[in-house]
Order: sequence, then structure tokens, then C-alpha cells
Amino acid sequence: MIIKTSNILYFFLLFLVLFFKAGESISYAQDDTSLAPAVASSPDSVKVNNIFIIGNVKTKKSVILRELDFSTGFYYDWNTFLEILIADQKKIYNLRLFTSVEITPLITGDNEVEILITVKERWYILPQIIFELADRNFSEWWTNQNRDFSRVNYGLRLSHSNVGGRNDKLRFAGQLGFTKALDLQYSKPYIDKKQKHGLGAQLSYRENKTIAIRSENNKQVFYTDENEDIIRRSFVGALKYTYRRSYYNYHFLTLGYSSTWVADDVLMENPEYFQHGGNNLRYAFATYTFRHDRRDNVSYATDGELLQVSVTKYGIIFTEELDEVEVNLTANKYFKLSDKFHFNTGLTANWFLSQSQPYTLVRGIGYSPNFIRGYELNVVEGQQLYVLKNSFRWKFVDWEIDISNLVKLEQFSTIPIRLYLSANFDSGYVKDRNHIPENARLTNKYLMGYGTGIDMVGFYDMVFRFEYSLNNSKEGNFFFNFSAPF
Repeated sequence: MIIKTSNILYFFLLFLVLFFKAGESISYAQDDTSLAPAVASSPDSVKVNNIFIIGNVKTKKSVILRELDFSTGFYYDWNTFLEILIADQKKIYNLRLFTSVEITPLITGDNEVEILITVKERWYILPQIIFELADRNFSEWWTNQNRDFSRVNYGLRLSHSNVGGRNDKLRFAGQLGFTKALDLQYSKPYIDKKQKHGLGAQLSYRENKTIAIRSENNKQVFYTDENEDIIRRSFVGALKYTYRRSYYNYHFLTLGYSSTWVADDVLMENPEYFQHGGNNLRYAFATYTFRHDRRDNVSYATDGELLQVSVTKYGIIFTEELDEVEVNLTANKYFKLSDKFHFNTGLTANWFLSQSQPYTLVRGIGYSPNFIRGYELNVVEGQQLYVLKNSFRWKFVDWEIDISNLVKLEQFSTIPIRLYLSANFDSGYVKDRNHIPENARLTNKYLMGYGTGIDMVGFYDMVFRFEYSLNNSKEGNFFFNFSAPF
């Protein structure tokens, strides 16, 4: 869970706007588009003559045209064509380059249309002050770690989400606090004229004076050297190749190298931390991922589906230190029952093939993104996990607030606000082949959590969730989260 000072300022501004503007008429139109014909009657079929794009000051026209499932000079059935326009609008919006997208067909003659695409660009260069909790989520920090402000990361992050106007992204972060870190990332989704192949690279360095070394009673156990020396250093470098043949299907191949060092005291506290007897764990890894993504909004989906499967081989070289295979599956379906009601269901699963893993690779319920609502305070570790999440939501607020008289920058001149009332039911299971007795209360058992909450989706699709959840261990609590559950 991440808290940024920009988020805090946003919520403060939001409160002021709601307080002083409560009596004004407000409308929300972020995803609205007029697909009505320019004349009273609609043709049976149409031919697209021209495509006009306005509002793309930085973004190259080719990036937008890549998302269109129609071309000029071809005839389309009118009703089918309207469905294509709606789907294309969602694809353009999911580039996360624009705050709004509108596609309007203009009938100019018998069976002929001109297409007008109107976009409003986001602010692409975002310097951010890092203020992050180092723990798994807000509730973990608030309850299990007693709101300890020494467990905070702080620093500066500079990101550019559209460097050359081709949706290429650059990010640099320098971080102090609980975890000292340097991170550099660059990705370019398309390196060829047909816009199918892309490349990315990442370099990251971390060092810690306090680390989790094991779990007991389904909670993390942390260790700090008595002299407060650095007890773990890690470096990761990776190259990623992407291939997008069709609109909704993506292929990723990542090749990387990881090196982690821990102090001798760590191995004294947990001799199985690395498992091979040394205090250096080095390995090369390769990951293949297939993703089918047809969500209407990648930040907070209400319609569509997401399927992702990945296989990772740890130990291409240095297999004497690590030789492991991991498989991950995510399958989510989003049902839009009406404009105000929708139902989401999602399955995530994770498998390791070996009996046990180094603690740096340990997975389980409680580690993002695998959680069961009601068990946010716990970690349930093992070699196999299954989580099924369900939410029924009702959108009861759908606003767009004009603050252009306060903020002159066009990218920040409106604040969209959507509020959802949610009813949630999650369940899951973690298979621990080693049957560690200290964690037997929740491992190898059916887990269930349910409750209700309010989700807020706001500026730049930022998500804030406030929930009350119960679990089948008869525990209940309020929980805060800053991302969509799935």
C-alpha cells in the first residue's frame, strides 16, 4: 500500500471542492461519447472517409490509430460500427495517456462518415515526493506494526509517461527510509513501423536494515541488527520484450539477473533463508507471460475480462544456488449489469514446483495481489495458493467537478468522482507442503472473508477503498486500501 503526499493534497482539495460546490449542478462525462448520427435517420452501412484527431498535442497520431479496429475506405454495418467505436474508445482511454476520449461519427452523405476523435491529454511529467509505508498494507502498519513511522520510505520519484509521444515511459526513483533504493525503468511499447514489437529495461538496487525473515502465527517476523547495520542488499536487472499481434492479446518475455546478499546474522536467525548455505543468492531468470486484456478501464474495471498466465524459471545459470519453476494464473470477469450495477469475479492461483523455496521467493495470501478481505492482517505462506474474489457494486455518485476557476492547467481543470457501494465475498486456500506448525492455524484450510465497503475512483483513476470485513476465524475490522481489489 502506498501513500503519497500528492494523494493527501488531493483528498484535501476534494473536501474543499465538495464543501463549497455542493449546491452546483455537476455532471460526469469522462467515458461519455456521443455516437448519435448527424442526421435524424441512420444508414444501414457506412464507409469511413477520413479520421480526424484533435487534442493530441504530445501524443503521436499513430499511437491512437493503432487502437482503431476500422479503416478508411471500407464499408461497415452501422450497428456493428457503433459497437466498434465504443470498444475503440475504451482501448484509447486504457493507454492511460488521456483524461477523456470521445469518438464521434459525422454522417456527411449517403453511407459516408467522417470520424472525429477528441482527446484530452494527461499531465505526463510527474515529479512526486515518495511517502510510502514499507508494510504490506495500511492495516498491517496500523495494527501489527503499531503505526511506527520508522517503517516509512521517503524520497523523490520522477516519471514521464509519454517521453517521445509514443507512449514510452521513463521512471527514476531515489528512496531513503525503511528501504534505501534506486530504481530506473524505461519501456517503449513499439519499436517497429507496424507497432507490434516493444522493449523495456529495468535496473533496481535495494538495501535494508530490517527485513522479514520468517512468519509465525501467520504474521511476519522482522529482524534488525543490534548495531542497525545493513543486513540485506539486492540488485536486479531485466530486459523485457513485448509482442502485441492483436488488440487485446499480449506476449511478454523477460530475461533478468538477480543478486541478493544477507548478513550472517540473518542466516543464524533463519538458516533456511537462502537454503543453499551461503549468504549470497544469485540467479538468472526467464519469464514468459500471456495476457488477454479486454477491460473497459484497467484501473477500475466494470466490464470485460482479463486472463493472464505466466511461467518463470529461476536459475538459468547458477542453478546450484536456485533451481525453481513458478506458475501464475489470473482470470477475472467483469459483468456490467447496467450503468449503475456491476458484478466482478476473479480467480488467482500460484504454484511452485519444489517442496520449499528461499524466503525471498515465498508467496501466499496476504502478499499483493493475493489477499482475502478480512485477512489483511495475516500472511498465509505455502507452495500453492488459490484465491477467488467477488464484488457486487452499485455506483451511486458519478460527477465531474469543474475547478478551472481555481486551477488554470487544462490537465487538472476537472475532478471526476465516482463512488461505489460494494458487497464483497472472497475465499481461498494455501497449500503448505511442509506443514509448518507455527502457521498451521490458517494453512491447508479453507479461508473466507466477506463484508461491505465504499470505493472512490477519482483523479487520474486513483482508487480509494474503505471496507469492513469479517472472516471465518470470527475476526472483523475496518480496512483501508488504495487500489482496486482486482
